[in-house]
Amino acid sequence: MDDKPLKTPPPYPIASVDHALRAATILQLEGGASVSQIAERLGVARSTAHRILAMLVYRDFAVQGDDREYRAGPVLELASHSQSLVSRLRTAALPHLHRVVDLLDETANLIVRTGDTVRFIASVECGQALRVGSREGMVFPAHRTTAGLLLLADLSDEELDEVYAAERYRERPADRPDPDRLRAELRRLRRNGFAVNRGRSERGLVAVGVPVRDREGTALAGLSVSLPSVRYDPHRLRSLVATLEAAAHALERGLGDEGP
Repeated sequence: MDDKPLKTPPPYPIASVDHALRAATILQLEGGASVSQIAERLGVARSTAHRILAMLVYRDFAVQGDDREYRAGPVLELASHSQSLVSRLRTAALPHLHRVVDLLDETANLIVRTGDTVRFIASVECGQALRVGSREGMVFPAHRTTAGLLLLADLSDEELDEVYAAERYRERPADRPDPDRLRAELRRLRRNGFAVNRGRSERGLVAVGVPVRDREGTALAGLSVSLPSVRYDPHRLRSLVATLEAAAHALERGLGDEGP
């Protein structure tokens, strides 16, 4: 019988990367930990553990509660999203994102939602010196992003109530959007079929987005373009939306041709 280990460590391991990955795994599987507990588990100084956790928080792999304990962040909570679907969406979308950038010379993105957060799964930057940088891999509150609002607008009232149930925000009530204002905004988005975000997620940034739907009409993702607010001209909105809708429809056709 082969006695080789199931996994062979790399010949030149990077301790800091290993520590960060182990800390993220602890948070995901065990629910939470303090700086001291992480330091003890990793066998590192408390200051080192603090730096590791700070970077995990920055990249949305962890969050810190009011009790100072760290817990799994939005990125780790996105496991419920079908990775095969995300991978397929991203691969299929990239040529269309590049086409949008070629036409508009602004940064284009593809975003998916899980619960009350969204994640940028693809980003193609434009070539302008003043531009919105890639957000690929980053996680934001759904109600503060263009694509997030579009994807929330696809939910029923019951589904929306579940996503923003008060008990889910017991430890962070300030993060919960006002339900009545959110519903009113989502009704407007359903009528329009597109969304505009002016500085809501990031100051100085404007984003315009449209949904990407499957064959049954369910919104799978949001396709958006992001640009500095100094370059946004409201008179170009219809043109921006038309370009995005053409790209979204082309992506939808491609996904439909691939089958389930």
